[in-house]
Amino acid sequence: MKTFLLPDLGEGLSEVEIVTWHVHEGDRVVADQPLVSVETDKAVVEVPSPHSGTVVTLHGKPGDIVRTGEPLAEFDLGAKREDSGTVVGRMPEARLAKGPEERAPAMGRPSAKAMPAVRALARKLGIDLSAVDATGSDGSITMDDVKRFASVIADAEPAEPLRGVRRAMMHKMGQSHAEIVPASIHDECDVEDWIDKGDTTVRLIRGMVAGCRASPVLNAWYSAQGMTLRVRKDIDLGIAINTEDGLFVAVMRDVGNRDDKDLRGGLQEMKRCVAAREIPLEDMQGATITLSNFGVFGTGRFANLVIVPPQVAIVGAGMIRPRPMAKDGKAVVRRTLPLSLTFDHRIATGAEAARFLKAMMADLERGAG
Repeated sequence: MKTFLLPDLGEGLSEVEIVTWHVHEGDRVVADQPLVSVETDKAVVEVPSPHSGTVVTLHGKPGDIVRTGEPLAEFDLGAKREDSGTVVGRMPEARLAKGPEERAPAMGRPSAKAMPAVRALARKLGIDLSAVDATGSDGSITMDDVKRFASVIADAEPAEPLRGVRRAMMHKMGQSHAEIVPASIHDECDVEDWIDKGDTTVRLIRGMVAGCRASPVLNAWYSAQGMTLRVRKDIDLGIAINTEDGLFVAVMRDVGNRDDKDLRGGLQEMKRCVAAREIPLEDMQGATITLSNFGVFGTGRFANLVIVPPQVAIVGAGMIRPRPMAKDGKAVVRRTLPLSLTFDHRIATGAEAARFLKAMMADLERGAG
């Protein structure tokens, strides 16, 4: 028997969600034959079989979470005859190992103070004690606390584990909150002269390129563990793309050396791949700075955005609106584009961030040329 453990699929990803098994227990397979498709960090990755042999056990079913280093499958390598493998479909759930809902830990974290009878009531009612406010004199959770919480959530939908894209987003946002010291600056630029003539997203990319060249420290990776900064020459731009499943951030490579037509084609292909869930994992990794064009949703001027490590900056573009402003000494109404720059203040100074935003605004305000 040979046990296949989930390998490290790149960039320190600690877990995956099983999407589809391509084999059944009892199937003969050959090395490199597709074994299972998993979702990791918002991309679907196909994991090949590492062995030729017979599949004895498959660990988990679609929707289950498997951590790096945990068993995925077991093989019997005893049969040595040549075999071309099999073309297979989904594994029936009844034949697979128990899912996470069947092996969940007991309700309530050890840090929650409660008597055994209170814990028993919480288990019976399906309540996580860590979510219950304690009113006991010693900070412990009482029977009444549990009953009160149960009445509050009686009409709520049952708790479900986060899956797929939203689970990946949860991990990334938690990492950002734990590791980064964010600061934000905001301003808005006059885009009256070009907004009807150009491609808004391409213009934003061009503006970010100007900002990175004026303040290169914002186009960089920072390692908190090693306390090292790597300023990047190429600008590999992360583009935030919203979907019904959650937020994707796909990467456009070397945007500083691509013309407008190439950028527009790249954006269209990126959105198509994200919508079809066909985007390769490598196109979701390695961004050096990110753009969030949240204004396309019809609201919002400024935002305090979330930086994803190891990046040190993210730019947000709000909704373009007509606003009164002074021009040539007169009060006029012009369309303006609100911009937000959030940066890791451990790495960049306020002056460096201001230099970036000033250069970006100057590029955007040059007109339609």
